[in-house]
Amino acid sequence: MSDPNERMGPGTYLTPEEAKEFHKLFVTSFMIFTVVAIIAHVLVWNWRPWF
Repeated sequence: MSDPNERMGPGTYLTPEEAKEFHKLFVTSFMIFTVVAIIAHVLVWNWRPWF
């Protein structure tokens, strides 16, 4: 375990390095979700333009 004083703020259990790693994973996952949602919307629009 690392020193508790290295934690980023009150109520967090991540070190700065862990927080950066989590943020990178979160942003990547969000971008993948956004691309899939855009593709789904385009496919629905092509299938039923009045939706």
